[in-house]
Amino acid sequence: MTTDQIISNMESKFNPAAAQGLDLVFQFNIEDDDNFFVKVKDGACDAQKGDAENPNVTLIMDSDTLNGVISGETDGMQAFMAGKLRAEGDMMLALKLGELFPA
Repeated sequence: MTTDQIISNMESKFNPAAAQGLDLVFQFNIEDDDNFFVKVKDGACDAQKGDAENPNVTLIMDSDTLNGVISGETDGMQAFMAGKLRAEGDMMLALKLGELFPA
């Protein structure tokens, strides 16, 4: 999947109920594709290519790992423990991604 397809897929899976009262920015640095970020605020999400100014958490991985996590084939925590996914910033927020974007 390309970054554009991943962004579209994430927006279609978004769970607004899990985002009520949140104001977060997730940065995705994809080592072999375009970076993108997702703003989650008050029950809405906005995903865009590029780099966010002040993300709450930055997730760094390759496109295969991202595709696996987004599709549900790869467990994000397992990818992290295996060194396929790195996180900078508030790592606990990364755990919210499963609620916000259920597979």
